[in-house]
Amino acid sequence: MTNPKRPEELSEQELRRLLLDKRHSARQKRMERFRRTGRAVSLSPDLPPSALDEWRIQPPVEMQDEGLDGSARRPVRRRWYDGILLSVEILAVLGLVGLVLNWFGLLQTLNQEVSAALLQDTLTPTPLITAVVLPGGHTPPSMPGGARFNEDEIPEHLRPLVQSIANLPLPTPGPAQAMRIQIPAISVDAPIVQGDSWEQLKKGVGQHVDTSNPGQTGNVVLSAHDDVFGEIFRDLDRLQPGDQVLLYTAQRQYIYTVTGSQIVLPTQVEVMNPTSDSTVTLISCYPYMVDNKRIVVFAKLQNP
Repeated sequence: MTNPKRPEELSEQELRRLLLDKRHSARQKRMERFRRTGRAVSLSPDLPPSALDEWRIQPPVEMQDEGLDGSARRPVRRRWYDGILLSVEILAVLGLVGLVLNWFGLLQTLNQEVSAALLQDTLTPTPLITAVVLPGGHTPPSMPGGARFNEDEIPEHLRPLVQSIANLPLPTPGPAQAMRIQIPAISVDAPIVQGDSWEQLKKGVGQHVDTSNPGQTGNVVLSAHDDVFGEIFRDLDRLQPGDQVLLYTAQRQYIYTVTGSQIVLPTQVEVMNPTSDSTVTLISCYPYMVDNKRIVVFAKLQNP
C-alpha cells in the first residue's frame, strides 16, 4: 500500500478530482437519505465521478424539503389569487359605472322638477301692483264743478303712489297691441289707447299698462266712461253671456265671448289680475250718473 500524498504534493488535476469525489460522495449520501424518506425518486443512474467536469457539467439542483410540496402548488394558488383580484376589479368598474349612470339619472330628474316648478310659477296669476283703485273713477257730471277725477276713492296714504304711477311714461304702441274695439250687442265701435288715466280716457277706451295683448294668454284690461267723453261703456250692464267683443290689432281680429258680469267696489282691483286663459275685462263706472261703484264684464277668447 502506497503512502497517500500530502495536499501540497498533489497536482492541480488531482486536487480537482479529489474535490469532485468529495462533492459526489456528499451528494450521494443526501440523495440516498431523500430516497429513504420518500422525498426524491431516482430517474437516471448516478454518473461516476470521472464523468463530472466542473467546468462543463453543473451538478443537479438539490431538492429542498418543500420542493415537491410547495413548488407544485404555488402556480395553482397564484392563478387562484389572480382570478379573485380580476373579479374584484371587474366588480369595482361595474359599480363605478352604476354610480355614474345613477348620478346622471338624478341630475335629469332634478332638472325636470326645476323646469316644471319654473313653468308652474310662470303660469300662476300674480296680482297687479300698478292699481290702487279700478280705472275710470270720476265724479258725476251733474255735480257742481262737473265731472273730474275722483280722488276721494283713493285712500289718503296711497295717493302719492297713485301720483307716481300716473307719471310713468306710456309704452309705444306696437302691431300686437289692441287698436280698436267693437261690441255689436250695444253698438260700441271705438279706438283703444295705451293707458287708462283721466287724460287717456278722454281719447277712447284705455288699456291698462302691462296687461296682455289680444290673443295672448292673460287678461286684457279695458276701461271707458259711462256718462262722459262719449259714454262709450254706458250700456255694459246690457251685455249677456254669449255676446261678442271684437278686438283689433294691426295684424288681425280676435273674437271674445262674454261669460258674465259683476258689480264691485272701486277698490276691488283683483278683477284685473292676470288669468291662465286668454280673456278680456271691461270696466266702467256704475250706476249711470252716480259713479260710486264699477261694473265689470268678463269675456273669453273664442278663436285662438
